[in-house]
Parts: sequence; structure tokens; C-alpha cells
Amino acid sequence: MAECTFSSFFYGTLMHPKILKRVIGNDASHLQIAPAVLFEHTRHKVKYADYPGVVPYRKGQTLFTRELTPEERCVRGTMVTGLTSQDMTCLDYFEGNEYSRCSIEIHPLQPLIDIPAYDVALDDKSLVPADPPPLPPTSELLPAIPAQTYIYNDLENLEADLWSFEDFIKNNAWKWYGDASNDNPDITEVDRRRELGTTSTVEGTIEVLA
Repeated sequence: MAECTFSSFFYGTLMHPKILKRVIGNDASHLQIAPAVLFEHTRHKVKYADYPGVVPYRKGQTLFTRELTPEERCVRGTMVTGLTSQDMTCLDYFEGNEYSRCSIEIHPLQPLIDIPAYDVALDDKSLVPADPPPLPPTSELLPAIPAQTYIYNDLENLEADLWSFEDFIKNNAWKWYGDASNDNPDITEVDRRRELGTTSTVEGTIEVLA
């Protein structure tokens, strides 16, 4: 019987294919990727961290003293399909108890392609379009599809500032893959658990919500 696979929506560090590969511990040759959007959620800076947290807009709006624009009330990220149970275990360990893995619906913005064919130049800045196109009207979007994502648990640990993938690429992405990642405790903890041979569903680390 074919192994059950998962589709996930990534909106922070894991949007970078090199970081995704580093976390799951393989070359991701079995995965496909496409840009996607999650509506009615906000992506915030986490206090004292490089990475973001996403929460439903009804919660995120309480951090602001102004009304957010439609673009700010949605989160652009990547949809990745074909994730195995072992991949998900590594991802759950990586995200830790700051997050709950939740079922959501996202709209793909382009067709899926194989991750090995995903053209990433040596310069990480190529991951950030110089001029990202505006979102099309809702009526012109591809149909919503189910996926899983990691929702941040502690609203009080989020800043009112929205997190920028472009800023992350410029300033912090290098810490999360390659040799520098060997000094990153968020990465090395996943390595440690992988070396223990854990392939079952994570217990006591992250809450999984249907």
C-alpha cells in the first residue's frame, strides 16, 4: 500500500528550499512546491527570533491600532506536497511547542513543480521577486485546497510588526542551512532526534489539530 503523504503550507524559514531540506534531512526529490496564499491570517515577527508566527486575523488584528490592508490580511508562502510521515515528524520537532499543526485551506498561485527543478541561484535574493505581482481577484484564483500549517500559540509573544521574508533572506537565512546551521539549536535538536531513530508521530511536542 502506498504511503500516506501530506501537503503543507510554509510561510517562514521553511519557504527556503535549502532550509526545508536541512530540516527533513533529505534532498526533497519526492516533493513538489508552488507559491500559495492563505487568507484571513496575519504573519508577525516573533519577539527575539528570526522566524515568524501566523495567527488568524481575528487574533492578529488585536495587536494593531489600525485596519490592515487586504494584502496584509493574507499570508503568501509555499505549498509543498508529497511530505512523508517521517518528514512531518522532523517538521513537528522543528516547530516545537510554540506552534500547533492545523488544517487550513490555501489557494495555489502557480502550478506545482518538482523541488529539484526549483531554480535557486547561489544568491538567496533570487527567492524574493523584485516586483511580486498583486494577488488576482478571488474569483480568478485557483480553487482552495486543504493543507496543514503551523499556527503560533502565544499571541503575547508576537510583535505588531508583520514579518518579511525579504528581510529574512537578506539578514538571517544563512544561519539556517549549510555549516552555520550546525550552531543553530533549532536545527541541531531535529538532528539529535533524527539520530535517535524517531519515525513515529510526535507526542508531547506539538499539538495537531484537525
